[in-house]
Amino acid sequence: MNRPEADERPFAAPWEAQAFALTVTLAEQGYFGWSEWTATLAAVLREAAVDGAVDGAVDGGRRYYHFWLEALQRLVVEKGLIAPDELAACAASWARAYRDTPHGRPVTLA
Repeated sequence: MNRPEADERPFAAPWEAQAFALTVTLAEQGYFGWSEWTATLAAVLREAAVDGAVDGAVDGGRRYYHFWLEALQRLVVEKGLIAPDELAACAASWARAYRDTPHGRPVTLA
């Protein structure tokens, strides 16, 4: 089996693929339309450009999935799929788990 080189892979990290898959799944299940998704992502990218954040065209796409995740989080809150405080608590739990996990070990929530 031919594997793509590291710089040819569509995702730099597993979480990027997971965010992509979650977005596609939620759209396929009708939680939001694809045009609504793309409008939300475009808004996040525009805001990042106005705020002076580096965009994909400048940084080779290294932060693209950070913006993708921000758009996904915004949309699931707007759609009422999760409350803002629940999303913040979950993000904080993952951040703690990440900081507390030894290098090379899988990050898991307690």
